[in-house]
Amino acid sequence: MQKRNATVAVIGAGDFIGSEIARKFASEGFTVFAGRRNGAKLEPLVKEIETAGGKIHARSLDARKEEEVVSFLGDADRHAPLEVCIFNVGANVNFPILDTTERVFRKVWEMACYSGFLAGREAARLMLPRGKGNIFFTGATASLRGGSGYAAFASAKFGLRAVAQSMARELGPKNIHVAHLIIDSGVDTEWVRQRRLEALGPGALDNPDLLMPPSSVAESYWLLYQQPRSAWTFELEIRPFGEKW
Repeated sequence: MQKRNATVAVIGAGDFIGSEIARKFASEGFTVFAGRRNGAKLEPLVKEIETAGGKIHARSLDARKEEEVVSFLGDADRHAPLEVCIFNVGANVNFPILDTTERVFRKVWEMACYSGFLAGREAARLMLPRGKGNIFFTGATASLRGGSGYAAFASAKFGLRAVAQSMARELGPKNIHVAHLIIDSGVDTEWVRQRRLEALGPGALDNPDLLMPPSSVAESYWLLYQQPRSAWTFELEIRPFGEKW
């Protein structure tokens, strides 16, 4: 493992995609700063990474609160230069439009769009003085089209994509790589498996090539990080080879 004098901040370090991102970057020598709503749930990940010889700092983080984001990223940057910030907060909910309350719509926007703006802005403030850095955002199919029952989620993901695109155009010439990763697939998590079984019946999980392993998402982020600035990608769409699109 190559030790690096650099940190990666994972905002939305959940049990699946976020944790896999943390594992991947830790295995490549980064010090990981991992944040999620309930920081206690990160204890198994911390033990795993430290046992493997990696370095990780984990804490509770409400990404909708400006002061918490500022503190989280500032602490990461003080530990070692913040080289990568990955925004991975979810908020995937499905409500018929008449059942979408004002509170639901606003909360989903705060989680999936507003908090992404906060993370991206604060990461940029830390990276710009050094003239380099990487800011990546997790998108979804809903970033490109609004599905039935997904008015709240899609509007927030559309908004996050717009934030990322505007940042990429502004910060790219200043040597900050901003990218938006669209996951056009169900990711292999227990929640997604249960939803597929409920919607499609007992055979819904027969084809293993229709769900994306979280580790594949982490590898895609690593590929984005490795890109030379002469060939930066802003938007990368990923899906399993068995997915129809």
